Amino acid sequence: MRLILAFLAVTFTLVGCDSSKKTDKKEASEVTNTETSTFTPSASDKELMDKIQKQTFEYFWDGAQPNSGLAAERIHLDDIYPSNDKHIVTTGGSGFGVMAILVGVERGYITKQQALTRYIKIVDFLKKADRFHGAWPHWMDDNTGKVKPFSKYDDGGDLVETAFLIQGLLTVAEYYKADSTEESKQLVADIQKLYEDVEWDWYTKGEDVLYWHWSPNNGWKMNFAVSGYNECLIMYILAAASPTHPISKEVYEKGWAKSGAIATDTTYYDLKTVLKHNSDTVGPLFWAHYSYLGLNPKGLKDQYGDYWELNKNHALINYKYCVDNPQGYKGYGENCWGLTASYSVNGYAGHHPGKSDLGVISPTAALSSMPYTPKESMQFLRFMYKEQDSLIGKYGPYDAFSIEEDWFVPRYLAIDQGPIPVMIENYRTGLFWKLFMKNGDVQNGLNKLGFTYEK
Repeated sequence: MRLILAFLAVTFTLVGCDSSKKTDKKEASEVTNTETSTFTPSASDKELMDKIQKQTFEYFWDGAQPNSGLAAERIHLDDIYPSNDKHIVTTGGSGFGVMAILVGVERGYITKQQALTRYIKIVDFLKKADRFHGAWPHWMDDNTGKVKPFSKYDDGGDLVETAFLIQGLLTVAEYYKADSTEESKQLVADIQKLYEDVEWDWYTKGEDVLYWHWSPNNGWKMNFAVSGYNECLIMYILAAASPTHPISKEVYEKGWAKSGAIATDTTYYDLKTVLKHNSDTVGPLFWAHYSYLGLNPKGLKDQYGDYWELNKNHALINYKYCVDNPQGYKGYGENCWGLTASYSVNGYAGHHPGKSDLGVISPTAALSSMPYTPKESMQFLRFMYKEQDSLIGKYGPYDAFSIEEDWFVPRYLAIDQGPIPVMIENYRTGLFWKLFMKNGDVQNGLNKLGFTYEK
């Protein structure tokens, strides 16, 4: 699972990022431009955004698994693919994927009716698939809907992946609520039922914290309490918002926020982290993406922090670290940046500034940060399509590359491709933020937890 892999690598001393670190005039000017939102994309920039949105949308449209219509966990264009993985669908990546399909509708790649037909197929599959106290597993078999173990003990419910899926489904429901057709009405009702069947409160074990996993074979053996800042804010908000199995505000405050300890920030490159990133440092950039595909960070504040400032600073620290390039990796700079969990030179790694910087750039990091760092993200987008087009394939940029190691593989991961078209659309039109934040249950949950937010 993404957080565990990244979290194991997150306890380090951040190299070259102390609070006294000064940027040169050019770098400081760039940050000022981003923070004051002076960047305006050119016509050619918009064409590039159109192109990458279409390519990444295709991963979830043409590349979907045939029986369920859900997202394939991974797609390897080099044909090196484990035989027992060919029919795997991924729960969290599918949550991102159902949102990416709406990009296809809005940008004219498919019709709204085509998308509706696919959504009905997806929801019908999910209604029959394995669930564990309402939570789907991390992986499922596309042919049967049965759980496919993600690891030795991870063969049951995955509440975090379930939250990512529910975030996407509720957004789809809002998109079709205004339609008067019986098909649309049934889809909306079915999605609401799927949400209401998730037993969020049961996943507390009666404690003031949410637990990630439960399995009928292994119980709570994995014992992973989700506590402290990471990518899982959306899980706590959906759990508080549930009309049937809600958690209390105390679970959010004592579990997620660690009785206020989450508000301990740190300064790097003259930018505050706002919240403690589970380590005194900045985590991989997917933390700034997954919960915020639907949840609008603009104007989102609670007693612990300002979530727009949190994510903007997270992206800027990542950018400035790569420009500074304290480890001297070839290729790093203002046009080539972005560290997050992805494929790596040796397997899979949770890349982020410091000792876990392995010289590997993950395109989803900069591209999915477009709402926070439009100028810097656009610089990376131009670099990829105009200078490194050999790193672009059927479904957009490959998952990761290293100029230092002269390495890349023509492979994709759903959980990395999905945020790209969605967050670019949020930058361009705010579509998914507008839809998700309209949901009445979500608003009730945010109110319950003491958030202020933009509707």
